[in-house]
Amino acid sequence: MNIRRELWFGLSFMAVIVAAAAAMLLSADTVTNGHLGLLMLSLVVVAIMLGFPTAFTLMGMGMLFTWLAYDRDWHRTLDLMVQSAYKTMANDVLIAVPLFVFMGYLVERANLIESLFKSLHLALARLPGALAVATLVTCTIFATATGIVGAVVTLMGLLALPAMLRAGYSVPLAAGAITAGGCLGILIPPSVLLIVYGATAGVSVVQLYAGAFFPGLMLATLYVVYVIIIAWLKPQWAPPLSQAERVVPLPPLSQRLADSPAAHAVVGLLKGRRNSDVPFSHVLKQLGIVVLPGAIFLLAAGLSYQSVTTVEAQARYEIQEIGATAPSSESESSAGGLQEPPSNDGLAEPPAEGGLQEPPSEETPAPQASSGPLAEPPGATGEAPAPAPAAAVAEPPAAASSAAAEGASVRPAPTWWWVTFAVFGAMVTLFYLFLSFARLEIFKMLLASFFPLVLLILSVLGSIVLGLATPTEAAAMGALGGMLLAAAYRRLNLSVLKESVFLTAKTSAMVCWLFVGSAIFSAAFALLGGQALVEEWVLSMNLTKVQFLILSQVIIFLLGWPLEWTEIIVIFMPIFIPLLDNFGVDPLFFGLLVALNLQTAFLSPPVAMAAFYLKGVSPSHVTLNQIFLGMLPFMGIQVLAIVMLYIWPQIGLWLPQLLYK
Repeated sequence: MNIRRELWFGLSFMAVIVAAAAAMLLSADTVTNGHLGLLMLSLVVVAIMLGFPTAFTLMGMGMLFTWLAYDRDWHRTLDLMVQSAYKTMANDVLIAVPLFVFMGYLVERANLIESLFKSLHLALARLPGALAVATLVTCTIFATATGIVGAVVTLMGLLALPAMLRAGYSVPLAAGAITAGGCLGILIPPSVLLIVYGATAGVSVVQLYAGAFFPGLMLATLYVVYVIIIAWLKPQWAPPLSQAERVVPLPPLSQRLADSPAAHAVVGLLKGRRNSDVPFSHVLKQLGIVVLPGAIFLLAAGLSYQSVTTVEAQARYEIQEIGATAPSSESESSAGGLQEPPSNDGLAEPPAEGGLQEPPSEETPAPQASSGPLAEPPGATGEAPAPAPAAAVAEPPAAASSAAAEGASVRPAPTWWWVTFAVFGAMVTLFYLFLSFARLEIFKMLLASFFPLVLLILSVLGSIVLGLATPTEAAAMGALGGMLLAAAYRRLNLSVLKESVFLTAKTSAMVCWLFVGSAIFSAAFALLGGQALVEEWVLSMNLTKVQFLILSQVIIFLLGWPLEWTEIIVIFMPIFIPLLDNFGVDPLFFGLLVALNLQTAFLSPPVAMAAFYLKGVSPSHVTLNQIFLGMLPFMGIQVLAIVMLYIWPQIGLWLPQLLYK
């Protein structure tokens, strides 16, 4: 029944597209090449919905309509195809795609998610809806490591869905948490979607990654808050874990140190009234693990404090130096070398003494420049009545380092650093206040499962965002880190490696062929004048910036039902991107909106791909309608996140502006 509904929906959608194309052609006085371009676009969408391969459909349609535009000249048509394909092959950004995909498949095939989910489930056991919250956190981390929606939804469907159903969770809530969390890989770096968008729109992938970090974190937080509120209001939908499920068995040596698992770990390790039966090396090892969070926090706080204050001091010194050149005579030190071309006739015309003497250095030999600032350089003819500026000029070269050091010691840290310091300091304090022996064991489980994966992600993303490596170099480092991580867990074998390489080649080939097809299609569309026709039509509507953004996002959302995100990015982004300048929209900001929007389309019935991924691994009693019902609240949260990003664009733009502008 559901298949019939989806079939009818698809046929109706295609009928609407064909009817719109026919109406456009019939209403036109004369059918121009631009109309042929729009007809080509409509035929491509219908052909893809009928199941034709996307890349080869784009190439075939592009070549056919290019041939028509060139008056049936095959030589020029083939030349355009070769040039478009070569331009795609020369795009260095695309090298990062197979490397990031390989890292993701390695982490997935090594099955690192199971221990991660178990440790998070125990760590968050006291929260309402603990299993669903652990599912969302696991999905967020795993989506960051893989970026492959189908893989995350499928794995969490096999791992978390049975656990939540056994605990008595509502089927819609459990399904919604898995599908929504699994789709986070579309937005959260290192997202392949952002790489493809950056290569298509000509936007820096580094800035896209920096911009997507906080929107992705905001969306995951909204999901978690929603689950906690629902579990608190409707405990029958997400029953709390039983006491037996919360029990963490202590190892034998720790049992000798603790009267009970709830005993305070720091006190027990320091007092150790039973230490006579426990090796001292074991106590030292446990104390080292206990001290680790505090030591990392203090080290990170000290280094970051020094970094932010030093950076601010250097920026302040540079600004003072630039500002000093305008009113004072500091520019004369450089002007002295430029005074060699002596020409006092050229600047004899302007009568102003100070205004026109600063910018060009040729004006220094002017005879009426003896009023002060130009008297000091050795080649000038006037006297030197300004000893104070001379001292000021002499000071920066001699005392630059001391001035910078003095500024660094006085300059306070920014407010955001103090807020971050306070938040993490409170977390570390709470960790030590409530650290029992049972929680110490959970922390050790997190050290073995959660932190290595997070360290891999942070090293990859941090090297990109901080400018230490290009996306391609960071992707290579991530692929190597994924192999080392799988080897450390003893999950790396020939079978895992072969499967990862095969799936990487398959996915990368699909993306690269899509780019070749998109390049040929876009060249044909521009050659026919379709882009100019669309731009003329949009501008004739006299839309405001808000109206244009709403219209474009609604179109992308509707296209997200029948089409994959790859097809939407490579086919329709070249149409939208040239329009952004007319409405004053930042392509970086538009890319973040598109990523959020396409993630919403993945959760939107009736053609929500995440639902079908989950249905494929669900028990037979879990119906597609239940999965759709569970996805709807999360889709509403997605829409709320899009609205929040538009109202407060600094959520996505603050970090790129801080780091790169």
